[in-house]
Amino acid sequence: MANLKEIKLQINSVKGTQKTTRAMKLVSQAKLKRAEELAKRSRVYANKLDELVSEIAYEINTSKVGGSDSRFVQTDLPVHTVDILVITADKGLCGGFNITTLKTTLKLLREYKEKKVAVRLRVVGRKAIDFLKYNGIEMKDEVIGLSASPDYKKAAEFMDESLMDFAQGRTDRVILIYNGFKNMLTQEQRVLQLLPVDISTVEPRELKSSIEYEPEEQEELLNTLLRKYCEYSMYYGLLDSLAAEHSARMQAMDNATKNASERVNELTIAYNKARQESITTELIEIISGMEALK
Repeated sequence: MANLKEIKLQINSVKGTQKTTRAMKLVSQAKLKRAEELAKRSRVYANKLDELVSEIAYEINTSKVGGSDSRFVQTDLPVHTVDILVITADKGLCGGFNITTLKTTLKLLREYKEKKVAVRLRVVGRKAIDFLKYNGIEMKDEVIGLSASPDYKKAAEFMDESLMDFAQGRTDRVILIYNGFKNMLTQEQRVLQLLPVDISTVEPRELKSSIEYEPEEQEELLNTLLRKYCEYSMYYGLLDSLAAEHSARMQAMDNATKNASERVNELTIAYNKARQESITTELIEIISGMEALK
C-alpha cells in the first residue's frame, strides 16, 4: 500500500504542475496578443522613418561628390572597437529563447577576438546579465526590467552612449542582437548592424516625403535622422523581443502541459497495476488461509 500512496502523491503533484503550466500558457497567450499588436503599430513608424532616411541619403549620394561625409554612413572605416547590444528576457521558462541569443553573442565575441577587435557588451535582460557574470564576461552596461516593459525614452537613453562613442570615434561599429517574433510558433534570431548604415545602394522612393529642407541642411538632417533611427531600432527590438518571448513561453508551457498529461496517464496505469497486484495478493492470502483451515 505504501507504493500506492507514493504513486498517488506523484499523480497529484503532476496534476498541480499541469494546472500551473496551463495557466502560464493562457497568460502568455494574452500578453502575446498585446505585444504583437504594439509591434505592428510601431512598424508603421519604422517604415516611414526608413523612407525618409533613404530619400535624403539618395539625394546626398546623387548630388554630392563622394557621397555623405557623416561618420554614421562610412562603411569602409577600419574596425578596432565594437559595441554589441544584447536583448534577452528577465525571466525563464520560455524554452531556448534566451540561450539562442546567448549562443549567437558568444559566437560573435569569439569571431571578433580572433580578429583582435575589442568588444564592449551592453546588455538588457536578467538572463543574459546573470549568464555573462557567471562566466566572468565583462559588460559595459546592464539594464534589468526594460525587456519586460519596453519604453522608448529608456531605450533611447540606453543607446545614447553608444551613439556618442561612435560619433566621436571611440567605437567603429554598433550591433544589435535579439530573438525576434516571426509568427505564433517561430522566433527568429536577429543580428543587425545599426552603425554605420550602408546608404550606398539606396534607391529613391516612389512617394516623396512632404518635408522641405535646404541642400546645406542635408548632412545635419541625415545625422539627426540616423540617431533617431538607431534609437527607434533599439525600441522596436525590445518590442519584437517581448512578443517573441511570450510566443516562446506559450509554446514551452503548452509542451509542458502535454508532457504532464502524458505523465499522469503513465502514473495512473502504474497505480491501477499496483492496485490490482495488491488485490490479487490479498485474495491469494485469504484463499491460502482458508485452505490451511480445512
